[in-house]
Amino acid sequence: MSAAKDKRQSRKQRRTKKDVALNLVSLMDIFTIMVFFLMMNQSDVEVMSNDDITLPDSVTQAQPLNTVNLMVSSDDIIVQGRLVASVKDVLAMNVDKELIPELQKELNYLASKTQATATELELGRPITIMGDKGIPYKVLKRIMATCQKASFTQISLAAQKKDIKET
Repeated sequence: MSAAKDKRQSRKQRRTKKDVALNLVSLMDIFTIMVFFLMMNQSDVEVMSNDDITLPDSVTQAQPLNTVNLMVSSDDIIVQGRLVASVKDVLAMNVDKELIPELQKELNYLASKTQATATELELGRPITIMGDKGIPYKVLKRIMATCQKASFTQISLAAQKKDIKET
């Protein structure tokens, strides 16, 4: 009886046997969803670099936060990648003028784009200044005064991390 049963099962298998194919549509859907998921959830960390800027050295251990970036090279003042003023123009300003109007306008625009958190309302908005170590103090002072006037009072100065040599 078992031989007859085996024959019957093998005939049934031959009749119902289908070639198994890989369904690529479903696989492509999965990979497309994964790509969009990864694109949407990528970190917003930007690596800002500029060959015109030489940052001062520091031995700090604190990691930089993702804030509004203000870059000051020997020639230009750039906020979030947009050129707002030149260092020559800032140096040529009257002595009694503390604020840089173009920079203030840009910072006010950036502040209006986002709603301030409770901490930012109390302490001020954060900003990171990446300044070349050779820029004049007069320029840096005016930039910081303009940032303060535009309610960006949590000012961080970017520096190049320097290794601590133990002796």
